[in-house]
Amino acid sequence: MCDKCSENLHQSVAPSRRSMMLFAASALGVAAFGGPAVAKEAKAPPKPQNVLSPDAALKRLMDGNSRYVSGVSRRHDFAHEREALVGGQNPYAAVLSCADSRIAPEYAFDSGRGDLFVCRVAGNFAGDETVASMEYTVAVLGTPLILVLGHDNCGAVDATIKSLKDDKPLPGHIPSLVSAIAPAVKTAAQQSGNALDNAIRQNVIDNVAKLKSAAPILNAAVEQGKLKVVGGIYRLSTGTVELLAQG
Repeated sequence: MCDKCSENLHQSVAPSRRSMMLFAASALGVAAFGGPAVAKEAKAPPKPQNVLSPDAALKRLMDGNSRYVSGVSRRHDFAHEREALVGGQNPYAAVLSCADSRIAPEYAFDSGRGDLFVCRVAGNFAGDETVASMEYTVAVLGTPLILVLGHDNCGAVDATIKSLKDDKPLPGHIPSLVSAIAPAVKTAAQQSGNALDNAIRQNVIDNVAKLKSAAPILNAAVEQGKLKVVGGIYRLSTGTVELLAQG
């Protein structure tokens, strides 16, 4: 991590030594989410409007997408938001998105600064670092919603399909992406219909399941009703995000 990123991370959340100890305790399953000790230590959130239930967070996210698709995105007061967020952050949703340059979650959901906690990687899969990041936003920042966001015509998924079919490894570090996406591609190969579309959908489903079951933090938050993990597909031609049925 560069010095500037490290500095920004420290300033954005400004965690006290006490809060970090609480986070460590929760990671071990000792401290319950939202318990009395956490509530007593908590400061007023920089964006009170972001304190939402999981269902309300999902509705707000999708309402923002509807505005984006309709071309009526709101005007955001970035100057005021920057000032409010100097001392902390409380995003109402986290998004695991593909790194594709055509996908921009902050635009797609018509959000302001401090609203979304976004992790991006080609193929939108949850590796160890991403799971840890999602644990952080849920346990420390109190985020009530995670969206795994795939998109149609995903190059990373398509490259995985071709690499497996041709039994030909890709150059550099790209095989690590193939390894992560391969299970979804193999499962989708047993399904009827378009191979790429099926694999993209299956990849989202698999990573929703992985985050939901990630112990000890995310699965506990889901079980306690403090976190919802959902999946969706971004349509490049319209900007519409289609939620997948929740299992």
